[in-house]
Amino acid sequence: MTPFHLRRALVAGLLAALASFAPARAQTLDKVTFGTNWVAEAEHGGFFQAVADGTYKKYGLDVTIVPGGPNENNRMLLIAGKIDFFMAANTLMSFDAVANNVPVITIAAIFQKDPQVMLTQPDAKVAKLEDLKPLTLFVSKEGMTSYFQWLKSEYGFSDKNVRPYNFNPQPFIANPKSAMQGYVTSEPFAVEKAAGFKPKVLLLADYGFNTYSTLIETRREIVEKKPDLVQRFVDASMIGWYNYLYRDNSAGNALIKQLNPEMTDDLLAYSVVKMKEHGIVDSGDSLKNGIGAMSDERYASFFNKMVKAGVVKADLDYRKSYTLRFVNKGVGVELRPNKP
Repeated sequence: MTPFHLRRALVAGLLAALASFAPARAQTLDKVTFGTNWVAEAEHGGFFQAVADGTYKKYGLDVTIVPGGPNENNRMLLIAGKIDFFMAANTLMSFDAVANNVPVITIAAIFQKDPQVMLTQPDAKVAKLEDLKPLTLFVSKEGMTSYFQWLKSEYGFSDKNVRPYNFNPQPFIANPKSAMQGYVTSEPFAVEKAAGFKPKVLLLADYGFNTYSTLIETRREIVEKKPDLVQRFVDASMIGWYNYLYRDNSAGNALIKQLNPEMTDDLLAYSVVKMKEHGIVDSGDSLKNGIGAMSDERYASFFNKMVKAGVVKADLDYRKSYTLRFVNKGVGVELRPNKP
């Protein structure tokens, strides 16, 4: 072989070798938009962590998170095809979608326990949920149509002592014989800062209000046409949540504070502690099946409770509201410390 032919053969071999690596180097990330249901906060931390630490990119995704807020309706953007995934508040939203023929479906449940609580003052003689009945109860309009109907059917509560809750803790602070709704991850912190006392906290999930919370929804057409993309988004999100809860979450928190300057380090730390302490994200089925776990049995149980409470109709085909196709695979469980 002449030197010319030798050089040409070497060049051809080099080009062939480079070509074999080209797909990995020139990989095009799939652009994905995820809308949350509120402003950036620790309760969304795993998603922001997955953006900030590059987890989504490792799964071939370029994810943009669109925060929600009082004047935003990201679920409508999902339905209209403007975003790809949405964070739904709880299972009742999924049931409502079926009832109204909205073409969305739940693909994962980040919170195994709904963070809904009732708060009382330290001096109130409250040891269990039933002890709230004689108190003035500050409940939101949304609460009256959801968990309070369950309190009525399961525990015999009545409307007579209910007063409107407008997301201001002052009426509760001023009345020692009252109870106020809230989230275990935020309102107890706010009350302690404002009033100087630690309120007693009753988590409704521990008394049988077993809705899933912080769900991931997408359109049915995306599940049908892009199942691989859906699986990658779910898997990467779960990894993000393990990293946010159990590892260095400074990158996720920095992104949260960038999008929501009112968020403080103290509140972020408090929220993470409470999510772990109460098993909001990682408990029950998720301990074996991974964060995001769901089950047919859990859906059936909650549906029956809501039928009994008169919140949903008994003939609703609630099974259309979710799919187990993308969860219960143990993704990320190795990242959990021995004691969750």
